[in-house]
Amino acid sequence: MEYYETLGVSKSASPAEIKKAYRQLALKYHPDKNQGDKTAEAKFKEINEAYAVLSDVEKKKQYDTFGSSNFHQRYSQEDIFRNFDLNDILRQFGAGGGAGSTSFRNNMGGGSPSFQSFFGQGGGGRMGGGCGTGGCQPPAKGQDLTYQLSVTLDEVMHGAEKNIALRANGTSQNVSVKIPKGIEAGKKLRLKGKGGASPQGGAPGDLYLKVEVSKHDRFQRDGDDLICEKWISFSDACLGTKVAIETLEGKKFMVNVPSGIQPDARLRIKGHGLPSGPHGSRGDIYVKLGVQVPEQLSTEQQELVLSLQGTGL
Repeated sequence: MEYYETLGVSKSASPAEIKKAYRQLALKYHPDKNQGDKTAEAKFKEINEAYAVLSDVEKKKQYDTFGSSNFHQRYSQEDIFRNFDLNDILRQFGAGGGAGSTSFRNNMGGGSPSFQSFFGQGGGGRMGGGCGTGGCQPPAKGQDLTYQLSVTLDEVMHGAEKNIALRANGTSQNVSVKIPKGIEAGKKLRLKGKGGASPQGGAPGDLYLKVEVSKHDRFQRDGDDLICEKWISFSDACLGTKVAIETLEGKKFMVNVPSGIQPDARLRIKGHGLPSGPHGSRGDIYVKLGVQVPEQLSTEQQELVLSLQGTGL
C-alpha cells in the first residue's frame, strides 16, 4: 500500500493537508455510512493505516526514507497502530466532547456497537473487525512468525522435547516444542497462538519453527540413511580387513571389508539408520571406504612397493 496515494496527497503535503484529506475520506468510507459494503470497509481501514503513519513524525520519516516495501519489513501492524488513539480520532471529527460531539455520534454511529467494534473497545491503537448488515467480522489475526530451530541427529533419531527462549511482541517467553522422530531439515513445526499479536485485538498469529539439522562429527544424513567414512590402507584394500563402526545409539559393529575393495565402495549396516517418521521403519548405515595413500615412505616401504610394482601391482 502506498500511503500518500491512499490519502490522495503528495509527498510534500503539510500535516494540515494530510489531516484534511484523511478526514474527508474517513467521512466518506466510514462503515456506518456504508453498511454491508466490504469494499468501503477495506478502504476505511487502509485510510486509517495511512494516516496512522503519515500523522506520526517518526513513522513518516521512516516511511519516506525506506519506502513502502522496506517500511513494512521494519514495522508490524502493531507498530503502525501504536498510539493511534480512538479518542484522538473522534476529536479530529469534531467529537471531542464539545457541542459537535452528539451530532457526530448520531450521524456517524460513534456511540454505536459497530463503531466501537471496528476500532476496538475503549479506543487505543487497535482496529477490530467491522460490523455491517451481515453482522460483525472477527478482528484480523496477528502475524505469523518463523524462526530457525537447530536439532541434532541424536534428536532426529530419538525425538526430543526442547525448551526454547523466544522474543515476540516485545516480551521474552519460554516455549516447549516436541521434536518428532525422523524429522527432516526444512520441515516446519507450528506453535499455535505463539506468533505476533493482532493490532486489531484479534487472536495472535502462529509461530513456525523451521528445522535445520546440525552437522554431526561422524555421520552425514541422506534421507533416512546415515553415511560415515572410513579410511583403510592400500594393503587392507588388497587383502581385506575389518572396520569398527559405532551407531548413533552406541551399538558397535565390526564390518568385514572384502579383499580387493575399491575406493568409494559402500558397505551397508541394515536397519540402523534414522527412523522414517515417528512410527516408520529405519534407514541404513552406509560405510563409505577411502584408501589412504601415504605421503612419505620409509626406505623399506619404498623397496617393497618397487618389488610389487615389478609384479604389475
